Amino acid sequence: MAKYFLIAGEASGDRHAAELITQLHRLDSEAQFSGLGGDQMAVAGCRLFRHYREMAFMGIVAVLKNLNRVRENFRIAKETLLRERPDALILIDYPTFNLKMAAFCHRHLPETKIIYYIPPKVWAWKRFRIHRIAQLCDLILGIFPFEPDFYAKYGYTCTYVGNPTAEQVRGIKNEKLNNTNYIALLPGSRPSEISNCLPTMLEAARRHNDYQIIVTAAPGIEDTFYAPYLRPGETLRRDTYEVVSNARAAIVNSGTATLETALLDCPQVAVYHLAAARLLGWIRWAQPLIFQIRFFTLVNILSGQETIRELVANDFTADKIDRELQRLLNDEIYKKNMLASYEHIRRLLSTQPAAETAARRIAALTLPQ
Repeated sequence: MAKYFLIAGEASGDRHAAELITQLHRLDSEAQFSGLGGDQMAVAGCRLFRHYREMAFMGIVAVLKNLNRVRENFRIAKETLLRERPDALILIDYPTFNLKMAAFCHRHLPETKIIYYIPPKVWAWKRFRIHRIAQLCDLILGIFPFEPDFYAKYGYTCTYVGNPTAEQVRGIKNEKLNNTNYIALLPGSRPSEISNCLPTMLEAARRHNDYQIIVTAAPGIEDTFYAPYLRPGETLRRDTYEVVSNARAAIVNSGTATLETALLDCPQVAVYHLAAARLLGWIRWAQPLIFQIRFFTLVNILSGQETIRELVANDFTADKIDRELQRLLNDEIYKKNMLASYEHIRRLLSTQPAAETAARRIAALTLPQ
């Protein structure tokens, strides 16, 4: 029997952690799970000590405004980890918090194996983190096929286990309907993201009077949070995959949702809000100096080209979203080329079951052979 402590700081991490817990339980029916995460982890059998709703702060401003809660989260995580003394600490994305916890565990619980499932995107930015990750972790399990080669360039080992998002979409992909006439809006998973993105997304979508508007709600965020933004006739739904699968086009807050939207074959435009956007209007010019990649979205990174339009910082305006929606809704050749690139991404991510493969790797490290 192994004891696992997992940390996931947002909705997507909660989902991926829950899938991993299920697979680990199949390999070890007596395994015990505890940690910080969300409802799906709890349903899968994890004893929660903190919900990710208390942890999902994005950006310097949000962290500073909630500094006392951030400190409390670290205190709870450290005290609980020392009390539980697990065989393995499993970190799911959420790098700023999780790398600190990895260092704490490495220092205070040297017998505990440290595993990073879905490691930080060091190939995109903050490349210096790769050394810290490799030095702290006993096992690094990546979800993008190019990650092993990237780590190998620095003399480290990362194992590609498959992509959980692609796996999940393959498992529940809906049949497309022919009579839908709406634009889907995916404003993000955190309250700050939604409040910063949704008003501009709605402003652009409302210019297309021939189409209905459906906003997808994030797990853990109540319907009442969205209500002030919506007008009569605008719908809020929680079956995100079905909504996206059948939408004529989607406006998507940059993140995993852009990849999900691509795998569901929905034409999309990606947006991303940055504080002081006008001051950061130079970000495209400065991008090669700050980032190690040409693009911000997973769709464009994986395809190696501008498959979808990225409207970031001061490019994130209703006028620019509107112009891109015009192309998505009316230019059949443009849409056809986008869908062809989606198919390339689908093949690239393979059919390897991520959670099952990751669980086998983890069990080989933690269970007696």
